[in-house]
Amino acid sequence: MIVKAANQNRQDNYKLLIGSVVPRPIAWVSTRSTDGRLNLAPFSFFQAVCPEPPTVIISVGRRADGEWKDTALNALATGELVVNLVNVEVGEAMNVSSGSYPFGVSEFELAGVTPATSAVVKVPRVAEAPIAFECHLGQTITLGPGDGDHLLVLAEVVAFYVRDDLYHNGRIDPARLQPLGRLAGNQYSMPGEIFEMIRPE
Repeated sequence: MIVKAANQNRQDNYKLLIGSVVPRPIAWVSTRSTDGRLNLAPFSFFQAVCPEPPTVIISVGRRADGEWKDTALNALATGELVVNLVNVEVGEAMNVSSGSYPFGVSEFELAGVTPATSAVVKVPRVAEAPIAFECHLGQTITLGPGDGDHLLVLAEVVAFYVRDDLYHNGRIDPARLQPLGRLAGNQYSMPGEIFEMIRPE
C-alpha cells in the first residue's frame, strides 16, 4: 500500500508519522520566562543530532490559539532550556505536565516534581529526572504552512546531569535508566530486552 502525503490531511499524516517512528524518546523541557515563571512540558519529536558541539533537536508546536507554546516563547526570550529525560519512575509526573495549562501555571507544582539548580544555565532541571541536559538555544527553523506551525529548536548542551548509578566508564547503563518511549495516541513503551549486534568492519 502506498499513501501519498499530498492526498491526506495533516492529522492523517501525523498519525502515520507517530505510529511508525517508534519508540521515540521524550524531552521533558523546563524553561523560565523573563519574569521568572517556570514551565515544564514533554515533547516526543526529539533526538540527539550532533556530538560536537553536543546538540539535540526538539519540535515545538503552536497552541490552539495560534501562539507558540510556552516552551518556545521562553526559550526564544531567554536563550536557555533544560531537556530532562523521562524514565519509568517519572512517567506519571511527565504525563501530568502534558496538559494545556494557562501561561504562568507551574507544571513543576502540578506534577509534584522539584526544581533543582542547574550548573550553568538559570533554568532549573527536574530533580527527579535521571538525566538532564542544560542547553543554550542555538538555531531555530520554522516549519509548516503560513507562518509555520512548528518551531524546530536546535539546542546546544552545555552541561550534563547524570544520576550517579547510571554512569559507568563514561557510558549510560540502559538497564538502570529504564527509558520510557512514546508511541502513538496515549501509548508508551516500557523498556524491553537489551541485546547487542556487532557492526561489521
